[in-house]
Amino acid sequence: MNVKATLSPEDLTPEDLARACADAMWKEDDASKGLGMELVEIKPGQAVMAMTVQPHMVNGQRICHGGYIFTLADSAFAFACNSRNDRAVAAQGNVTFIRPGKLGDRLVATAREISRSGRSGIYDVSVTAGDSVIAEFRGHSRVIPGSWLPDTDIKA
Repeated sequence: MNVKATLSPEDLTPEDLARACADAMWKEDDASKGLGMELVEIKPGQAVMAMTVQPHMVNGQRICHGGYIFTLADSAFAFACNSRNDRAVAAQGNVTFIRPGKLGDRLVATAREISRSGRSGIYDVSVTAGDSVIAEFRGHSRVIPGSWLPDTDIKA
């Protein structure tokens, strides 16, 4: 039996709210989908994304181009900072490359919230390939007007 109940975002658990925001965001995220990224995990202030290094992602050194590594980290950062139904964008992002990513590597970006106050947030993202750290990213977010879920329709 399908009974439609309308819930506000405040009626959802923080974990369910994070998932609902991620689902809404993912529908519009052509860049992450186009690069073959996968949203592995989402929690309030946290996100894990993965991407396999494809042939078109390697540079003249035959290693993963740093822009793709940055983009994976930036996408994980974006999902983490948009997990509480506030629309947030990057104000700044910095990356330190530690080891090269190689063709065929499954890169995993794990984002976690460090600070969130008012409209500003700070997030750290570690990008790994297996047990090796490939890069460390720090992003600063800024909340903008709007929300992901003005009202949420749940089918029970």
